[in-house]
Amino acid sequence: MPFLVTLYRWLRRGRVRERYLFAALALASALMCLGTLLVSQRWFPPSALVLIVLAGGLVLRVRAFSALLVVVAVVLSIDSFVLDRGFSPGIVITLALTTLLGLSLSRTRQQLGVQGLRGESMLLELRDRLNRQGQIPALPRGWDSKVELAQAGGSSFGGDFVVSCRHHCDDGRDLLEVALVDVSGKGIEAGTRALMLSGAFGGLLGSVRAETFLSACNTYLHRQRWDEGFVTAVHVVIDLESGEYTVESAGHPPAVKFVSSSGTWQVGTAKGVVLGVVPDLKCEPETGRLRPGDALMLYTDGLVEIPGRDLDAGIDALLGEAERLVPQGFRRGAREIVQTMSDAHDDDCALVLIWRQ
Repeated sequence: MPFLVTLYRWLRRGRVRERYLFAALALASALMCLGTLLVSQRWFPPSALVLIVLAGGLVLRVRAFSALLVVVAVVLSIDSFVLDRGFSPGIVITLALTTLLGLSLSRTRQQLGVQGLRGESMLLELRDRLNRQGQIPALPRGWDSKVELAQAGGSSFGGDFVVSCRHHCDDGRDLLEVALVDVSGKGIEAGTRALMLSGAFGGLLGSVRAETFLSACNTYLHRQRWDEGFVTAVHVVIDLESGEYTVESAGHPPAVKFVSSSGTWQVGTAKGVVLGVVPDLKCEPETGRLRPGDALMLYTDGLVEIPGRDLDAGIDALLGEAERLVPQGFRRGAREIVQTMSDAHDDDCALVLIWRQ
């Protein structure tokens, strides 16, 4: 009796959508019971209540789901009493396991504040926003780019991300800024931190002077007392008219440049400390110029880090793949480089290629 009073009060005060969902599932349970008693147990088997319990775990909060379990238990009791037969252990075990799964789903979604499949929709939207933010903006004629990301374990989220923007300076220069960031860890564990930082770093890019971007990112992390692993980044600024560029690195693997006149890749010299470690970031930038046919490649350590081997050996292996794929074109070659190198490393991988045609 106290339970019925509590259920009645909940139905009066509960959320409208959840009340309707609970009523629909409870009605389905009752119809299932009637079908079993009046039609046939073959067409309306008690095991079908597993679907109702699972649906309740997906769309109801814990309190409503608990009430649904009471309804299901009543239905099973009626079936057992009227049919004068018990249920097989398989049905009982299946319902028990489904109940535990439903409670876990209901509790998790209640903590998140979302019900049904809206949580998955939110994750998909976050993933799409992150991917769109990582796309390099449209470039003028004679320029092209390619971004390739491969997350560990086939996940949609990882610790590597790209932010970029194109803007015009007061002196008339048309600049492209690209930052490739690597958050320590891999897969979903690093993905949550990468999602937070991508918004912060994306807001800083283009809103602060290009030469102070990494310093601003470092200040942000230092003030946040970032203690969730280290963050490395490489930042490149390219004048899309002259081809002149500047590369700054904060603990990141060196950028490499393809020189079309000699057909070779040259390892960059930009250096800097990992972000968030010291209050004042000091970087040693590298400058150069991209001529027609030249390319600039940025990458994360997931492509070159080999356990037990020196980092230079991994960079040599990467450049070997890049040199072999140059005749196929940078656009197709970027994807093949990531696919080939990521197969040998269970880590998040990212590659950015910018070239003059």
